[in-house]
This record gives sequence, structure tokens and C-alpha cells, in this order.
Amino acid sequence: MESLVINLLFEWIEKNQLSSSQLQVLKDDNQNNKYPLAFKNNCNLLQKKLDILPLLYPKINLLFNQLKLTNKTNNLHNLWYFWLPLALELADKKSQQSHPLTIGILGGQGTGKTTLTKILPLIWQHLNLSNVGFSLDDLYKTYHERQKLLEIDCRLIWRGPPITHDVQLGIKILNKLQQRQYPVAMPRFDKSLYHGSGDCIYNSEIVTQGEMIIFEGWFVGVKPVTEKAFIKPPYPIVTKEDKQFALDCNERLKEYIPLWEKLDYLIILNPEDYKYSLQWRKKAEHKMIKGGKTGMNDKEIEQFVHYFWKALHPDIYIKPLTKNPEITDLVININYDHCISKIYRPTC
Repeated sequence: MESLVINLLFEWIEKNQLSSSQLQVLKDDNQNNKYPLAFKNNCNLLQKKLDILPLLYPKINLLFNQLKLTNKTNNLHNLWYFWLPLALELADKKSQQSHPLTIGILGGQGTGKTTLTKILPLIWQHLNLSNVGFSLDDLYKTYHERQKLLEIDCRLIWRGPPITHDVQLGIKILNKLQQRQYPVAMPRFDKSLYHGSGDCIYNSEIVTQGEMIIFEGWFVGVKPVTEKAFIKPPYPIVTKEDKQFALDCNERLKEYIPLWEKLDYLIILNPEDYKYSLQWRKKAEHKMIKGGKTGMNDKEIEQFVHYFWKALHPDIYIKPLTKNPEITDLVININYDHCISKIYRPTC
């Protein structure tokens, strides 16, 4: 059924016309598709998707090429069944409130975070909705501040764990964006500075509008857990030192709660197996090295990834969030090939 739908959509994009029987196929599919977006059952959804698709597709296809997503059938499938309904649902949610909508996206490398944060704004542009996006990375403390942190805590060998961000800056930015106190000066993190240690560049971008706000990062929305979670912690939290580092990171998460409370909607891009991130990172580094760039060897990659698992282990923090409807609005499961395998709303 879905393959027939995709063929009809390609025809619609090319000719901008469908027979009554072809349209009925799309109507039937619209009522019976497996994706749990609440907006899908709206009687106007199909027509809205059809209206926007021919106008949107040329720009989206260009973006696909830039992102090196070459499977056109799979791309259109995701656009029709996931990205478009999600963008429309979020636009509908925005219409129900007076202030801008703040969407948190939690996801690591390889989960499609970059794709999602680029496609949603393209769709919103066709709905005349302005948008602004920034990352948890953009809230890193300055290089010199992080060097001082390292002097205090020698375990902070890499940027990323809780305490390495300027949380108050994030709250200040979201307050201004949500209250439309323009212009808003946005910080941007440049990882090329200080020989790869990176530094935050303040006032590098001035924002004057943004009804849809995207805030993404590898632990956006993650909250502290009870110490019971560390009685028998998962690998690689093995030694007493590992456990203490994990406990300290858990305590430091408390500072981030006021920032997460600014979110209106939380999406989790969730690998079916969190260990995929290690394999994905190795493949990415191998590709970089093959292309003549500098990269880490496998042992260095394992040490790097394990460091972040020790800080905030996915089984301890993200797995519970995927089942918590009070915090999480939508979970997108990602398989090893980086494709969407399941979309669902958490239930109690």
C-alpha cells in the first residue's frame, strides 16, 4: 500500500493532478497509516499535505542532496508520513498559544537530528512561520571557563557533560525569544577554535523573529534520577571512580531543570540500541580518515563514547524518558541504517 502511495505522490509532484480513484487511495491510507501523530486524523490533513508537497519538494530535494540522502523513495516516504505531519501538528499547536512554540529535540550522532532540524524549518517557511534554532552546544561555557573547570575537576577532559554549559544564558535566550524581545543576540559554538577545543562566539547572529523555536542537543530534557539507578549501573560504569563521576553528573543535572521547563514539546530520536552510537561514530571517523582528514582510531573512539555513557548513560536517562508521557511528546526509533523504524507517543 505504501509503495503505491509513494508512486502516486511522485506523479502528483510531477503533474499536479490525480484521478478520483488515486485520490481515494490516498484518503484510505491517510486514515489507516501506522504513524501516531494526533494531527493525522484531522480531515484537512491530506489536503494540506497535497497542497504543500509540489511547492516544497524542489527545496527539500535540494536539501536531501546536500545531506547526501540519495534514496528518493525513502526520502519521500519520510516526508509524507513523518516530517510533513509533524511540522503541521507543531504549527497547529503553535496556533493554539499566543507565544512562540519551543520544541526540544533530544538525539545523538546518527539519529537524524541534523536532518530534522533542517527539514522542519523548510516546511514552516511554506506555512509563513518564522523559526530560529540553536543547540545545547551553543551554550558551552567559554574555553577559558572550561579550562578553569578542568583545574577544579580533572575528570572534565571533554566538553559536553553537565556543568560545561552556561545554563543561565540558555534561559535568558529562551525567555527573550518566547517573549519576542527582539533583537536577540544568539551565541554559536565554533569547535575549530583552540585546536579543536572550541569556543563560544557571543552575538555572532542577531535574530529578529522566530515563532517556532528549535532547541536540540544530546541530553536536552534529561533530568536527574534517584541513586537507586546506580546500585548496579550498566557498562561502562564499572569502577568506583566511574560510579562517582556518574553520580556527580546526575547531581549537576539539577541546574538544567529550569532550562528544560522552557520546552513546550519534546521529541526523542532514539536508537533501537544505544550501542549503535559507538558503531556509527567509528564509521564516521573511518570515513573521515579515508578522505584524508584527521580522525580517532577505534580505541580512542571507544574511550570517547564510553566517557559520555559514564556521564549520562542512555539506559539510565533516555530509556525512562521514552516511556514518560509527562515529559516526552514523541519518540522516533532509529534502526542501524539510520532509518525510522517506529514512531510513538509514550503512555503510562
